[in-house]
Amino acid sequence: MIGVLGGTFDPVHYGHLRPAWELQEQLKLGRLLIIPCARPAHRGPPVASVEQRLSMLRLALADQQSLQLDEREIQRPGPSYMMDTLAELRAEYGPNQAMSLIVGMDAFAAIEQWHDWQALLGLAHVVVTHRPGSSKVDPPFIWKDAQVDSRQKLDESPSGHILYVSVTQLDISASRIRRLLQDGHSPRFLLPDSVLSYIEQQRLYRHHETQHPSLGT
Repeated sequence: MIGVLGGTFDPVHYGHLRPAWELQEQLKLGRLLIIPCARPAHRGPPVASVEQRLSMLRLALADQQSLQLDEREIQRPGPSYMMDTLAELRAEYGPNQAMSLIVGMDAFAAIEQWHDWQALLGLAHVVVTHRPGSSKVDPPFIWKDAQVDSRQKLDESPSGHILYVSVTQLDISASRIRRLLQDGHSPRFLLPDSVLSYIEQQRLYRHHETQHPSLGT
C-alpha cells in the first residue's frame, strides 16, 4: 500500500516525522510519500520559500528509505489541491494499487471544505490519525458506511475506506517553532538537528513571518 502525507512543512519537525514513521510501520506501507504543498488553497503562503522547505525536508529524510519526498505539488502550477495530487498518483500507480491519504483529526473535521472532496474515496482510502484515547470526529454523512477497523481491509481494495489509527502525536507545531525563533529562543529537540542548523544558517523565522514569502506564489 502507498501512503500519502501532505503539508506545508514550514518547518518540518518531529510532530510530522514520528507519526509518519509509526504509520509506515503500523500500516506496512510499501512507501510513504511526503508531499510538500507549494501554494495552500485555504491558508496564507508559507513563511519559508519553496527551496528552503525542500532543503529542510531533504535533510530530515536523509539516510532512510521508508519516507520519500515527492515534489509534484511544488512543480505543478496553480494552487495545491490534494485531490489533483491523488488523481495524478492514481493514474501513475493504476486502478488496483491500494493507496491511503493520511490526515490528522483536525484536518478530517474540515474535510468538507476541501476542493472536490466528495471524490476522495474514489481515489484513495483515508487514514485519520489521533492521540490514544481521544474522541473521534465522525465522517461526513455520505461516508458513514466507509469506516473499517483493520489495516487488512485497506489492503483488500484500492480505495474507499476510512480507518482511524492511534499514533504518538507530539505537542509540536510549526507555528510554535517559528514563534520561538522570532522571540530569540531555541527549538532544539523539537526538530532534527540538521534542520535546525539549516534554519540558523539561513536565519529563517527570525523576524516577522512575511519576511520569507513562498517563491511558489
